[in-house]
Amino acid sequence: MAKYGPKASEKVEEAVSEMKKGTLRSSSGDKVTSRKQAIAIGLSEARRAGGKVPKKRAAKATKAAKATKATKATKATKRKSTKKR
Repeated sequence: MAKYGPKASEKVEEAVSEMKKGTLRSSSGDKVTSRKQAIAIGLSEARRAGGKVPKKRAAKATKAAKATKATKATKATKRKSTKKR
């Protein structure tokens, strides 16, 4: 079973060719020079047009963010245990 439908392929193809011509612009109005960004724009256009495109992936948390979250959780449990006494 294909992940992407024909409409998605078409939109990505259009976006990449526009990028190569130099006419593709991002939402801020800047010229798009990255191939990956052109593909992302094509996929989002296909999503809006109702094409078969998988949902966006959730951003991965960095190691530093995970460590901070773990530290906050341990501090919160320590605070709870000291309040009971």
